[in-house]
Amino acid sequence: MRVLIRPLLFASAWRGPLHVLLGAAVVLLPSPVAVVAAAAVPPAWRPAAFLATLAVLTAALGLPRVARRASVALANSLLGTDLPAPAADVSGTGLRWPNRFRTSVWLLLHAVTGGAATAVAALLLMTAFGLPAVWLRGGDRITVLTDVDVAGGVRGSWTVPAAAVLLVLACLAGKAAAALLRRLAPLLLGHRPAERLAVLEEQMRMLAQRNRLAQELHDSIGHTLTASTIQAAVARELMTSDPARARRALVSLEEVSRAALDDLDHVLGLLRDDRASTAPPLSLADLPVLLDRVRDAGTELHVDVTGDVTHVPATVSREAYRIVQEGLTNALRHTSRAPVVLRVAVTRDRLELDVTNPLIGHSGLASRTARTGVAGRRRGSGLAGAAERVALLRGEFSAGPVPRGDTGNPGDLVSPCWRLYARIPLGSGA
Repeated sequence: MRVLIRPLLFASAWRGPLHVLLGAAVVLLPSPVAVVAAAAVPPAWRPAAFLATLAVLTAALGLPRVARRASVALANSLLGTDLPAPAADVSGTGLRWPNRFRTSVWLLLHAVTGGAATAVAALLLMTAFGLPAVWLRGGDRITVLTDVDVAGGVRGSWTVPAAAVLLVLACLAGKAAAALLRRLAPLLLGHRPAERLAVLEEQMRMLAQRNRLAQELHDSIGHTLTASTIQAAVARELMTSDPARARRALVSLEEVSRAALDDLDHVLGLLRDDRASTAPPLSLADLPVLLDRVRDAGTELHVDVTGDVTHVPATVSREAYRIVQEGLTNALRHTSRAPVVLRVAVTRDRLELDVTNPLIGHSGLASRTARTGVAGRRRGSGLAGAAERVALLRGEFSAGPVPRGDTGNPGDLVSPCWRLYARIPLGSGA
């Protein structure tokens, strides 16, 4: 007896029966309408009309979207299930109406199970209290589904342990009904395979978006920090010998830092899903500003643009800007003010990007920045991101040292160079 009673002393043991009782309460909502419908038919058909109307109206309660969300929340809190939140309806996946029908079936089973368990528990409770009451009055006959004679005195004392057993059985009836609903909940309230696939695709889309934003931060902020560091070094170097040039470097540093703050605000706004913070993405049309920043850092930059960059599809143009930015950032980071050559070629069917710079810079400032550890600390992640961008556009990408390079300067045609090259079909961005 102690084994049966002890689990009932914990509050968590009553959550399941409470869920069952709520199922019985669901039946009460459409009952008045069912009574009216049953009264409109001949007496012989009234029970069937009442039950049919009650079932239809109870099932209809499961059609609104809020019914599924409420059912999942109640099951998780009272039955102890771990059901996922209902996925948003996805157009074309057929998730909406199948889930609504499943919710209707769940409410019907919840109502039937709750009603039956409540009726059984009520009968057991009435019997449990009725038997000792009759015995205390001196004995009599009590009818509980059948006639039971209760004697007075010592002979009727059996009603006390019988009442205790009936009380336990009433509680167990609720727990059994709760266990049944707990088994059925994942089948009717859980995600279907199509719904699980839709949720997984949404998670993958969000993960890809976050990875993309991380790459945007790397490309944009990384370039800005590299250029700013070099410009600060230039200003320090020229502070006494050429104050005017040092002042221009500081002004450029201010502009670059302000642009970095704008980029950071844009990306953080996307992470917060703040639609008001979305700024237009940069494209090849914004290359002049980027090139001016590189030149302001003291780098000798030679640019050769052939073709009309405005005819490049928007997707390709945006990715190409980031690829060029990464190539120039690497050149600034590893060679400082050594000559850099940028070639952008737009043809009828493809876009070619070529960034070349010497592997060894010979300027005093480059040596100083190398000694102070400004350059060369981060490697690989930017190039990997550029390669991923090109791969997504079904293009070709390569980055590495080449034995000979043409930087565009006479007398510097055979120096070993680092070359970043990308060829992207224009049709990939259509």
